[in-house]
This record gives sequence, structure tokens and C-alpha cells, in this order.
Amino acid sequence: MEIVGVIVTAAWAMLPAYVPNNVAVLAGGDKPIDGGRTLGDRRLLGDGKSWRGTAVGTAAGLALALLLSELAPTASDLVGHQLPTFPVLAGLGLAFGAMLGDIAASFLKRRTGRERGAAFPGLDQLDFVVGALACVRLLSPEWTEATFTGPVVLVVLVFTPLLHVVANVSAHAIGLKDEPW
Repeated sequence: MEIVGVIVTAAWAMLPAYVPNNVAVLAGGDKPIDGGRTLGDRRLLGDGKSWRGTAVGTAAGLALALLLSELAPTASDLVGHQLPTFPVLAGLGLAFGAMLGDIAASFLKRRTGRERGAAFPGLDQLDFVVGALACVRLLSPEWTEATFTGPVVLVVLVFTPLLHVVANVSAHAIGLKDEPW
């Protein structure tokens, strides 16, 4: 697969994982997942991880995966490269896994003494990628192996931090996030 095909496949395949956390920011604000519980003197997760945000973010990522599956034939013709379609379990794995990765990162941040919104370089940019890839591997292993080849994963790991920074700085600039990370 040529480099353009690898890049296009990486971006297309990760879209259902890129969207959920952004949608969760817009939809969150209800009951926190941890219910206010603490471990030692720190919250388990914090108010930023809510049930509604997780559910709406996951639903948005899954809906996007299903839409992309419908658009794949036309988009493939436009880009001159065969783009993957998403079985329901693959879309669910990417979307829910992205949310789980972010939730796990929140837990790690609390355990290391970081407050809500505090930067944790590396983890902030790749937590949802690790969660998405792990969850989709569990729910749709054949699709994952066929789609996320070594070169595709490498592109995801290199370009995602860049995209993450741009998205967060933009969300901060327009007032959707309190911090630019």
C-alpha cells in the first residue's frame, strides 16, 4: 500500500475514535461516572467524566462509523484507494474504546496527583487511541487485523498527537474547553 493510501486509511479508520471525546465535551455535564467517590484523598475520575458524555460520545462515534460505511464506495472512488467499511462491532469498539481510554487516563491523572484539566503529555494525546485499538481488537479482531496494519498504526501514532493538539487548541480558542490540551 502506497504512503497516501496508508495515510488515508489511517485517518478514515480512526474517525469513529476521533469524534467521541469531542462530542462528550459538548454533551457531558450530568452525573459523574465515579459518583463523587474517592480513592485515598483524590477523586477516582472527576466531574469531567460523565455517563451522558460517555453514552453520547460512543453513540456519535458509532453513528459516524455507520455513515462512513455508506460513504466508503463513493469516497474510495474519489481518493483512488479502497477505504474500509465498519462492521457494527468495529464502530462500537473504536467509539467506546476511545471513551474508555480517556476515562483510564483520567484515573491515571488523579493517581499521579494531577487535577482535572492538568496536562499529561503523551497520555493526553494517545489515551483514546490505545483504548480504541484495544477495544476494537477485542470486538472485531479480523477487521482490526485487516485494517490496522503496521504502517497504518504507525501513521495513527504519529499524526494523532498533532491532530489532538490542533483540535484542543481550537476548542479552547472558541471557549469549548478550559485548557488548550
